Amino acid sequence: MASSLNLSLTDELRAFIDSNCGDGTLYATPSEFVRDLLRQRKLQIEASQVRDAILDGYQDAIEGRVVAFEGNLRSLLKRADK
Repeated sequence: MASSLNLSLTDELRAFIDSNCGDGTLYATPSEFVRDLLRQRKLQIEASQVRDAILDGYQDAIEGRVVAFEGNLRSLLKRADK
């Protein structure tokens, strides 16, 4: 379900948006441009969270905080794909 949001922008930001929309650009409308920026930012945040979790895992391994896995990783991954 779509929802709308009204924004107040400085003249500089509005000019930036306008320069990235319309003929000869990737975006037909300011809404498309702003939605894409929001999606990109969401992906950046998610990637940062994954990166931080990986680094935490490496730090755990370096400091010896590990538990031996005695299961079947292939079957576990196959179940996760379903």
